Amino acid sequence: MKKIFSSSTYFVSSIGMVFFSAVAGAADWTHWRGADANGISAESGWQTKWPAEGPKQLWKASVGTGFSSMTISKGKIYTMGHDGTMTESVYCLDVDSGRVLWKKDYSAVLDPNLYEGGPNATPTVEGGRVYTLGKRGELFCLDAEKGTVIWEKNINKEWSLSSPTWGLSCSPVLEGDLLILNSGAAGIAVKKDTGELVWKSENNKPGYATPLPVEFNGKKSVIVLAAKTLIGLSPADGKMLWEYPWKTSYDINAADPIFSEGKVFVSSGYDHGCAVVDVSGAQPKLVWENKNLKNHFSSSLLWKGYLYGVDDDNNSHQFKCVSWDTGEVKWSEKFGRGSMMMADGKIIALSEHGELYAIDPSPEAFKPISHAQVLGGKCWTTPVLSNGRIYCRNAKGDLVSLDVSAKY
Repeated sequence: MKKIFSSSTYFVSSIGMVFFSAVAGAADWTHWRGADANGISAESGWQTKWPAEGPKQLWKASVGTGFSSMTISKGKIYTMGHDGTMTESVYCLDVDSGRVLWKKDYSAVLDPNLYEGGPNATPTVEGGRVYTLGKRGELFCLDAEKGTVIWEKNINKEWSLSSPTWGLSCSPVLEGDLLILNSGAAGIAVKKDTGELVWKSENNKPGYATPLPVEFNGKKSVIVLAAKTLIGLSPADGKMLWEYPWKTSYDINAADPIFSEGKVFVSSGYDHGCAVVDVSGAQPKLVWENKNLKNHFSSSLLWKGYLYGVDDDNNSHQFKCVSWDTGEVKWSEKFGRGSMMMADGKIIALSEHGELYAIDPSPEAFKPISHAQVLGGKCWTTPVLSNGRIYCRNAKGDLVSLDVSAKY
């Protein structure tokens, strides 16, 4: 099985060898959920054992209200935020200082609704360009160095599409010459060079998850978790390859699916639950389904046959390990809402209260290696490790850079 993102992971050049010498395999993070769209980084050698006060904070910046995560490419950080009035911004910051290198502003509503509001999606970086999506359809292709507009569209206005209740949340996905978005009933695709429409689905409200491009048995497809269904599409023309019903209260299908060897893990909150569906045949076939791991908005991780994620169980929010093969719970630990990624066989998790964890994934028990308070406020945004630094942000836009390259 292969993922089909066209960008490859960048490795450190000789220019950065001095700073990154303590990190065996440093890597940029240019897409939401990483180059393989699974939340797992190729980076190795980062430090998991921290002092009680946590990793050293290198800098702190402010990027406005929102829940956009961070992408990192060639010494620059990209994220999004809102000023609280009528302006939303794409930020480009220097990784060493946190200084704003450029900022693209555009008119957009804050749109708070049972949460702080602001942008939900994460920028995508490829080929010297940055692709971003706002909650009401503001799609931009920007020059990664200068922030100048290469092209822009409002997909809702131009193609009569609708945002879901809490706004468009998918990050732009690149597949070949196309940019694919979870909008409409089952996605749309535009040309990445011009923004010209290639195909679109019916004008129904979409789900919140980011499309997942995969390749299996030599065939490419894109998995879209729509408002009411899990769908496999042909990326070239949007033709539906398979469909599996997945209805959640308020149409909140937000956590990204996980694909492995012809099977898809799907999970939603609001007492819905999770399932593994075999999509390798002519028709989808349910492998198992239960309520053991209900992902509200934070996507789970698959590692060595086990799923690790936060279960939204009547607002108790347990960190759980669940078997991929059977759906059996191996352990459960009180955690609260949080989000996570992986690198070098270790989980990096950020609780909603700003406590950062390094965790050794094991089906035997919850095994934290280190943890420390690194931020205040509401922290729902997924942390990112890149080139020996962990980046974390909160809802009001405090963004910190933490050094995990050095040995303590």
